[in-house]
Amino acid sequence: MRKLLVILFVCCFTCAYSQPLTEIQIDSVAGRALKAFDVPGIAVGIIKDGKIVLAKGYGVRSLNTQQKTDENTLFGIASNSKAFTCAALGILVDEGKIKWDDKVRDYIPEFRLYSPYVTEEFTIRDLLCHRSGLGLGAGDLMFFPDSSDFELKDIIYNLRFLKQASGFRTKYDYDNNLYIVAGEVVARVSGKSWDDFIDERILQQLGMNKTATAFDRLKDKSDVIDAHAPVNGKVQVIARSTVKVGHPAGGINSNITDLCKWVQLWLNHGKYGEGLSKRIFSESVYREMTSPQTIIQVGGPGPYNTHFSAYGLGFFLSDQKGYKQVTHTGGLEGMVTQITMFPELNLGIIVLTNQQEGGAFASITNQIKDGYFGIKNTDRVAEYSAGRRLQLASATHLTDSIWKEIETAQHSASSKPDFNLFTGTYRDVWLGDIIISVKNGKPRFDSKRSPKLTGELFYYKGNTFVVKWRDRSMDADAFVSFTLDEEGKASGIKMRAISPLTDFSYDFHDLDFKRVN
Repeated sequence: MRKLLVILFVCCFTCAYSQPLTEIQIDSVAGRALKAFDVPGIAVGIIKDGKIVLAKGYGVRSLNTQQKTDENTLFGIASNSKAFTCAALGILVDEGKIKWDDKVRDYIPEFRLYSPYVTEEFTIRDLLCHRSGLGLGAGDLMFFPDSSDFELKDIIYNLRFLKQASGFRTKYDYDNNLYIVAGEVVARVSGKSWDDFIDERILQQLGMNKTATAFDRLKDKSDVIDAHAPVNGKVQVIARSTVKVGHPAGGINSNITDLCKWVQLWLNHGKYGEGLSKRIFSESVYREMTSPQTIIQVGGPGPYNTHFSAYGLGFFLSDQKGYKQVTHTGGLEGMVTQITMFPELNLGIIVLTNQQEGGAFASITNQIKDGYFGIKNTDRVAEYSAGRRLQLASATHLTDSIWKEIETAQHSASSKPDFNLFTGTYRDVWLGDIIISVKNGKPRFDSKRSPKLTGELFYYKGNTFVVKWRDRSMDADAFVSFTLDEEGKASGIKMRAISPLTDFSYDFHDLDFKRVN
C-alpha cells in the first residue's frame, strides 16, 4: 500500500499558534494544506478528554462532482484497518480461544513461508508486527494495484515463494500479506468471515453505523469520496481501489464521525458505552497492542525529540516531546489517512484525505500536535511542502534523464537489439505469467493476472527496456532487464522501479521471471 513520505527536517517559520489551536486556526491550516499539496478534500477529527473538539470536512469529495466534504464523508482508511484486525484477535485472546504466541499452522495448516524453520515457528504475533524476514511490501503485487484476480488461497499459497530478505525476527519490514493471513485466523477460529466478525463485534457495538469493512459492503454510498492522483502533472479522479482480497490489511471505509468512536475506545483502553460500562477488549489486550514488539531505527531526534520507535500490534509507537505516541497511516490508490493518539494527553487526531499525498495529513496532524505540545513559531504546511518539492524535483530530474536517454536510443537504429529475441511468455512463481509481444508495431508488456500491469516497452540500453504503464496514475514505470541464454535469446526478466518515490507495494524487485514459451 502507499509509501507515505513525511519530511523530517526542521525549519522555523513565523506562523505562531497558541496552545491548543482554535477551530479557526485549524481551518486555516487545513485550507493551506489543500492548496499546498493539491488535495481536493480533507476531513479532520480531534478528540480531547472524552469530547469531540472538532469533526469537520474541507474541500470537495470529488473534482468531478464538486460536492463538499464533511464529517460524514466516507474515505478508505487503508492500513488503519490493521488495528481492527489486531483488536479482533485480541477479542479472541480475551475469550481464551487463541494466544498471541500460538503457531499460525495450528489454525492454517497450509501456511508456508520460504524457510521451513520460520514456517514452523511463526506465531500469530509474528503476523502482526512486521518482523517476518520478508522484504518491504513483499508480494504486494498480488493485490496492488487493484485489478488482480488473486484470491485468499492464492496469497496464502504463494507466500512460500517469497525469499527472506533478513533474518527471522531481526528487522522491521512493513508487510501487508501477513495481515491478510491474520484475518483468516480470525475467520477460522470464530467461524465467521473477518468482515462479519469486525462488523458484529466492533462496528455495531460502537455504533459505527456508516463504516464498512470494504467499499462493496457500504450500505450508503451517497457521501463517498472519489480517489485522486496526479496524472501527467494534473490531479484528477482515478479509478477507485475496492480492495477485493485485502480487507484485514486495508479494506475498511469510514468517516470522521465513526472514527472518533474508534479512537475514543482506544483512549479509554477498550471501554465504551454509558459510564464506560462495556468493553470491546481487556486492559491486557490494550497494553499488548500498544507495547513495542519490533524495534524501528530512529534516524535522529527530529522535530519532536524522538529517541525510540517501534511497531506494536497494529500501531506505530514512539516518544514525542516526552509523551507516548500511538499512530498509524494508511494509503490506497488516490487516498491516504492518519490516526494519531497520545494516551497521556487523552488526545486523538484523525486526518483523512482523497489524494495520495502524505504531506497533507502530516502537516495538519503535526500542526495540531504543536499546539498541544506548546510548540510555537512553526509552519508545518510550508515546511513539509518545501521538502516535498525538493523530493519531487530530485526524482523528476532522475526520471527525465532516463527518458532523455530512451529518446536518444529510439533514434539510433544501430543500438537497438532485435526485439524478436525477447518476445514470449515469462513466468514468476507467485505473480504468474506475463507476455512480451509486439502490438500495432510497439513492444508490449502484459500481465495475465494483474491487468493494470500493462504498458509499452521502450528500449533503454543493453538488454534493458523501460515499461511505461498505460494507467498513468501509477507513478511506477520500471526497468525490464532481460537475461540471455548461451544463444543470445532472452531466458528471464528482472525488474526494478525507476523513481525512488515509487510506492513500495510495487515490489517489482521481488519478481524473477523465467521464459516458458
